[in-house]
Amino acid sequence: MSKRDRFNSDPSIHISKMNVIIPYSPDVPCDSNGQRMWWAFLASSMVTFFGGLFIILLWRTLKYLWTVCCHCNAKKKVHRIITVDGVKRTDKDDPAASEVGWMTSVKDWAGVMISAQTLTGRVLVVLVFALSIGALVIYFIDSSDPIESCQNFYQDFTLQIDMAFNVFFLLYFGLRFIAANDKLWFWLEVNSVVDFFTVPPVFVSVYLNRSWLGLRFLRALRLIQFSEILQFLNILKTSNSIKLVNLCSIFISTWLTAAGFIHLVENSGDPWENFQNSQTLSYWECVYLLMVTMSTVGYGDVYAKTTLGRLFMVFFILGGLAMFASYVPEIIELIGNRKKYGGSYSAVNGRKHIVVCGHITLESVSNFLKDFLHKDRDDVNVEIVFLHNISPNLELEALFKRHFTQVEFYQGSVLNPHDLARVKIESADACLILANKYCADPDAEDASNIMRVISIKNYHPKIRIITQMLQYHNKAHLLNIPSWNWKEGDDAICLAELKLGFIAQSCLAQGLSTMLANLFSMRSFIKIEEDTWQKYYLEGVANEMYTEYLSSAFVGMSFPVICELCYVKLKLLLIAIEYKSDQRECSTLINPGNHVKMQEGTLGFFIASDAKEVKRALFYCKACHDDISDPKRIKKCGCKKSRKLAYKKIRLACCFDCGRSERDCSCMPVNVRCNMDSPQRDIPLSAVSVNDCSATLRASKNSYNGYIKSIEEDQQSALSPKKKQRNGGMKNSPNSSPKIMRHDPLLIPGNEQIENMDENIKKYDSTGMFHWCPSKDIEKVILTRSEAAMTVLSGHVVVCIFGDVKSALIGLRNFVMPLRASNFHYHELKHIVFVGSLEYLKREWETLHNFPKVSILPGTPLSRADLRAVNINLCDMCVILSANQNNIDDASLQDKECILASLNIKSMLFDDSIGVLQANSQGFTPPGMDRSSPENSPVHGLVRQTSVTTGANIPIITELVNDSNVQFLDQDDDDDPDTELYLTQPFACGTAFAVSVLDSLMSATYFNDNILTLIRTLVTGGATPELEGLLAEENALRGGYSTPQTLANRDRCRVAQLALYDGPFADLGDGGCYGDLFCKALKTYNMLCFGIYRLRDAHLNSQSQCTKRYVITNPPYAFELVPSDLIFCLMQFDHNAGQSRTSLSHSSHSSHSSSKKSSSVHSIPTTNRTNRARSRDSRDKQKKEVYR
Repeated sequence: MSKRDRFNSDPSIHISKMNVIIPYSPDVPCDSNGQRMWWAFLASSMVTFFGGLFIILLWRTLKYLWTVCCHCNAKKKVHRIITVDGVKRTDKDDPAASEVGWMTSVKDWAGVMISAQTLTGRVLVVLVFALSIGALVIYFIDSSDPIESCQNFYQDFTLQIDMAFNVFFLLYFGLRFIAANDKLWFWLEVNSVVDFFTVPPVFVSVYLNRSWLGLRFLRALRLIQFSEILQFLNILKTSNSIKLVNLCSIFISTWLTAAGFIHLVENSGDPWENFQNSQTLSYWECVYLLMVTMSTVGYGDVYAKTTLGRLFMVFFILGGLAMFASYVPEIIELIGNRKKYGGSYSAVNGRKHIVVCGHITLESVSNFLKDFLHKDRDDVNVEIVFLHNISPNLELEALFKRHFTQVEFYQGSVLNPHDLARVKIESADACLILANKYCADPDAEDASNIMRVISIKNYHPKIRIITQMLQYHNKAHLLNIPSWNWKEGDDAICLAELKLGFIAQSCLAQGLSTMLANLFSMRSFIKIEEDTWQKYYLEGVANEMYTEYLSSAFVGMSFPVICELCYVKLKLLLIAIEYKSDQRECSTLINPGNHVKMQEGTLGFFIASDAKEVKRALFYCKACHDDISDPKRIKKCGCKKSRKLAYKKIRLACCFDCGRSERDCSCMPVNVRCNMDSPQRDIPLSAVSVNDCSATLRASKNSYNGYIKSIEEDQQSALSPKKKQRNGGMKNSPNSSPKIMRHDPLLIPGNEQIENMDENIKKYDSTGMFHWCPSKDIEKVILTRSEAAMTVLSGHVVVCIFGDVKSALIGLRNFVMPLRASNFHYHELKHIVFVGSLEYLKREWETLHNFPKVSILPGTPLSRADLRAVNINLCDMCVILSANQNNIDDASLQDKECILASLNIKSMLFDDSIGVLQANSQGFTPPGMDRSSPENSPVHGLVRQTSVTTGANIPIITELVNDSNVQFLDQDDDDDPDTELYLTQPFACGTAFAVSVLDSLMSATYFNDNILTLIRTLVTGGATPELEGLLAEENALRGGYSTPQTLANRDRCRVAQLALYDGPFADLGDGGCYGDLFCKALKTYNMLCFGIYRLRDAHLNSQSQCTKRYVITNPPYAFELVPSDLIFCLMQFDHNAGQSRTSLSHSSHSSHSSSKKSSSVHSIPTTNRTNRARSRDSRDKQKKEVYR
């Protein structure tokens, strides 16, 4: 009989006979007979389990018998104590009560320790699980040894570790036993059974110096608690993740436990066979055997030989196969259904990111990315993170992959704080919320976006949010959010407000909507060699709007001087500045005029084709760049140190005379001292600073007289830059007056508003930004068809609107407000006639009843009788709107009403004799449109067209929802259906407008929130955040008495069109340069020109009958003009234009509320009709000659 031990030179251990199962080692005191002791280990577990179970059952039996036997006596005793002496009962029960309280407290303490309700409890639970896994790992290590072997506790390191673990498990078992309410069920729990068959054998091993692998594999059952541990650690939070971990842990623990049992019986053999049928299998071979058995594959390379093993496999296949067939598919389904985009964003150091949410579709995302990542912007070092609760489709996913370096997508909702944390909203530079412009219920869409804003602001109040809103009245709800602050960059882009504002501005200057839409949209330059209208149009389309700080070389100059210098020298068009008042309040001034002097650090708004070009305004230095003719050579110069030295010399010269220190010197103006005390800024020698201290410098007797003289000479040259003009200087040039005027219209000479102001009449709203009248009932403004036909309307605006009682409101107030801006005089207001459903207009009337000169003709825009009744052939603009567009599922049919109405008007014919007769009636001619009056030159407004004999010549602008439907508006164009909207002829001509062009405002606002302020100022006619607050309170404009402060708000420029066929600019209309016109208009009238509205066929030498025009944005200096051109310009408010009609306008204004018809609507007079008709005929003939 040979003995083998694991310390034998032969590394392999073979157990082939019954009596040599136990290896023998002379270093370990084992039984010399090699007798197996597995029964001792198993007996320790069985005795512990059944002994404890017997004690629990015995205790329960005795307790039950005691309760039954003593129930009657205890009841009598209690009754006697209660009836005789209640105090004695209480005294006797006190010890029992105290004893129960002690047991309860210990039990509660043990329960808290094991329930993970406290930090200590959580640590204990996690520690027990970790040690259980550690014990299982030790089992895996020991499984390579024989099932039973001789081991010395003091020399076996793994046995010592296992002993320590099991001592801890024993203590934890005691805590669990104390905390258990039902001791019997606790004794039968899985975790208790695991402890019974793993803890006692360790103590037996120490006693016998033997190790039996036995049932230690039961520690794998602890894996079932893995999901609970992860929940304690806040790792698992979703139901799917918890379910997935539960399934995986149950499957793996069952698998490993069954493999451990097979490993035990196969390596030991059957007891009744005297353990002779055993086979050597490693634990991992048993794991493999169980897997192929569960999956019913059964390769046959490994199989059970023992009877116990085969019997176990029979029962295991029943349960294992069922578990494999149910658990594995569910696990795969859960893994497959996990969100592909469910990760978390990892912020990159030095790179900002924004979060885009809301309506995420292929169209909205592609439009956004096309503008946001446009190459004309500077390097956009911003990563875009999209968050949406629906996974992207294949097309959208492909779009994300094409921009994978700057775009990431995550699936989730901004209403879930967990998803906000995933996209790192707290570190995001901004959050942009896109709206569904085509939804059937705009109010519901706005409510959804408002809820998104609330959720984001609730999670991180400081985050900057830019959101799209569909309805103007819903913007008021954003003001209710405490952390919403427009001063900190929060912005709401109201699509209805801007869309209707753009269309309203086109009523004042046709084509302006197209020009403004192209300015804030990033378009690539498309070069066309052929001399077509597309060539000039696309050259203008390449221009965008940018902001940049003005160089210190401009400080002290007036706005017109800087504007001319930028256009002539820098090839930049400056249209507005951000002006800081004495109260440090910032306001955007558009073409402010001659009375505003430039300050240090002024922000300018430029029109240019590239962001790099605008840097010229920041880098410009008169000393370094005055003689440079090529603007591309204007780079950042290095002469700032010399400027500081010049200021130092001025300081010394000044302080030498007053005898004080440089900082305490009082003879220099405060603004000069402040500028010189600022080390961070390089302050130039401005006109204001030098002129203010010139007297002191000349009186100083010092060595710097020569230096100061040179500075003054240089300053005089700065105040009088070389002006390139064609016709020489103008007598009334505003630059000839050196007087500096404050930005207050009431101080301008000749302004008699204070004297003429009637404080008893409310003519403007409380902010002074809009014309106002007392509210009128809708019945007083309704015109019947016969009344409209008997009324002469001319120079008015016809609004054809489709809608019914169920249609969503489009907010007509946003259309009327720009046309009722207070920078128009009352007689300059165009009459507005709405043609449409009375039921719909009644719903809109609540927001319109305070505006003057508004009438309603109930009917339909498809009725030619209604259109003729409102003299549509004599209108200045016909606007076609629809409130029913989003109620149709088919995108191609969404614009059917607007397209039908547009085609209907264009096919109408009119009698030329009637048109000429009406067009020459002085009884209705709008004030300011009579060219025979010298004060009413074409400079003062839109020039009337020739008499219209066909509807194709009527100026029309049509609102579209679907961009592709623009192909149906013009039947004579050759636009491809796939052509982008901005490249189509109707859009280039300003006759079509789609809300999709406003998508670019999201990107423009993020990069520069001042752009939105400028656009809103231009488009809305003067809407301010303060006005929005008032409208949120009352939903209507409130009238106010005229005060100097409210009247000062009228002094703002407005958009107009300048005619070149006659008037003061007629000499430039025939072959003149656009640059000469620009300089002349700026010097003479402080008018800022920024584009041309040209006839489509003006480039052709042959005569054309086409009256269509297209837009040219910011032409170059040498661009040649033609007589038929109309020039877009920003015109100053004329304080004296309305004085000749003061009495007329005031009387009309006050009596408007009591009359059905507007004050600008008059009947044809009965006398002098023929003479006026002849004079108008002659003027019309002259105009026709010009157009030929």
